[in-house]
Amino acid sequence: MILPRYHISPSLIPDAGQGMFLDQTVEPGSILIAPDAIPQTWTFSEVMAMPNARELLPATVRWFEDRYTISNDWPDECFVNHSFAPTGLWHLGFVFATARLGSGTEITVDYRHLLAPGQEEDFHDAESGQPIVGFTWKESLRASSQALLRLLD
Repeated sequence: MILPRYHISPSLIPDAGQGMFLDQTVEPGSILIAPDAIPQTWTFSEVMAMPNARELLPATVRWFEDRYTISNDWPDECFVNHSFAPTGLWHLGFVFATARLGSGTEITVDYRHLLAPGQEEDFHDAESGQPIVGFTWKESLRASSQALLRLLD
């Protein structure tokens, strides 16, 4: 569920397609996206064993440890694009504002938190050109927990 008012428009990130943009100002640490209606999770190996795994991978997001959700109905949350300097902090399925974000700000997250450990995204980071490779669960949890604590101080 997306909490602030928003709209979907062409992304400001080259070749990213559509993006999600705020229609209001939010404060640092505010929840932008909260999980809802997660009926099932799968291990990454279960996802990879599915006959249509290749088409499901873009809609597969790590929820916690080795459990993944599949959102192949493409809700608006799927229009949150990647950045190594994101405006949103992904932490256990929630997305928090990383700073005071004004109306018109594109919401981005670091996809390394969403991918399987070592899984490489099909595209590179638009700004740096670097590959986007999934963190281990511990790396993701440690980094997002520390970043969230800094936001709340």
